[in-house]
Amino acid sequence: MSLSRRGLLAAGGGAVGALAAAAPTAAAHGDRGRAVRTGFERLAADGYAALAGERVGVVTNPTGITRDVRHIVDVMHADERVDLIAVFGPEHGFRGTAQAGGSEGRYDDPATGLPVYDTYLKSGRPLADVFTASGVDTVVFDIQDAGARFYTYIWTLFDCMEAAALAGKRFVVLDRPNPVTGRAALGPVLDKRFATFVGREPIAQAHGMTVAELALLFNGEFLTQPVDLSVVTMKGWRRTDFFDETGLPWVPPSPNMPTPETAVVYSGTCLFEGTNLSEGRGTTRPFELLGAEGVDRHWAEAANALELPGVRFREAYFAPTFSKFQGRTVGGVQVHVHDRASFDPVRAGIGLLVTAKASWSGFAWRPDNWIDKLTGTTSVRTLIDAGADTDEVVGAWAADLAAFRAVRRRYLRY
Repeated sequence: MSLSRRGLLAAGGGAVGALAAAAPTAAAHGDRGRAVRTGFERLAADGYAALAGERVGVVTNPTGITRDVRHIVDVMHADERVDLIAVFGPEHGFRGTAQAGGSEGRYDDPATGLPVYDTYLKSGRPLADVFTASGVDTVVFDIQDAGARFYTYIWTLFDCMEAAALAGKRFVVLDRPNPVTGRAALGPVLDKRFATFVGREPIAQAHGMTVAELALLFNGEFLTQPVDLSVVTMKGWRRTDFFDETGLPWVPPSPNMPTPETAVVYSGTCLFEGTNLSEGRGTTRPFELLGAEGVDRHWAEAANALELPGVRFREAYFAPTFSKFQGRTVGGVQVHVHDRASFDPVRAGIGLLVTAKASWSGFAWRPDNWIDKLTGTTSVRTLIDAGADTDEVVGAWAADLAAFRAVRRRYLRY
């Protein structure tokens, strides 16, 4: 007797059995006995009833895993209860082989034989045509987010929802935790004049929502043609949970998001992409290490003098292996968060910009004013250039943030 790969994988216990068997190991990931169940776990435990009779395509990347770190595409492909016929890859690709600003293109996945379609930099009718050509009835989204407006997967979500509506496809979002909690929205709200793939719609820089909540917000507030949307929520997740409190394994959602600790600082320190300083790409601590040639101890001293809650800044020297200052030793700071509950990453990012400009004569914005795209406004750049302090810059977005928080509350599910 011979078994196909699909049959062999199915014989290994199936999705429900594997997930159940893996559950006792959750405490090893730091949840102290409590485990969050993702949207996929709940979908699988229900026998994929929400997808019954439909041809399914999945938008995912390496973070779309089960508790026992199998990829959901492999699990679903091996299960006769779901008709999985296509995969759609975002920035960095389905299997995660591409660096920032890249994707994997169109190919057949060697592990499953499934066609993999590229969604990166596609939107509107061209992306709708991809969904139509794939032959799917339902598009499923399952990607781990990092909690920041400029992390592009949430705009892949938005673009795919818009395209699915144009193509007449149903859309299902499988929820995963916001790794930096869902306690609050922080930072400036995007001005639509600065809409790009790092921010399509007016949400806060640190949105404080899960991908399912964002999908509901997008559908209710921003999509001209709402999609036929279903969300599968998590069980056991609390808005105060950081990722290491969920019992779930971490997979880097992109090459420069190696740990949950990276995500804690990212919504603030990613702003250094808009400057001539390194944001730590090409080091083992991206977005925690920041610096440039000519920066010395005075920056760390100035940043620490701000006495920002929950964080200290260490004078640091490093040589990036790629990106800015490749192979050259630079000086700067390492961000050390010692109390993440009181830490405000966006305020910290602004404080670091203010003190970098004040303490280093070589400070400059990127010539294309990329900082305006990241912050979604001109006010951060112009206020810092005018000599404003951290509180003045942060105060400039208070009214817009309050208005966004009021809208956001309507779509929270936990």
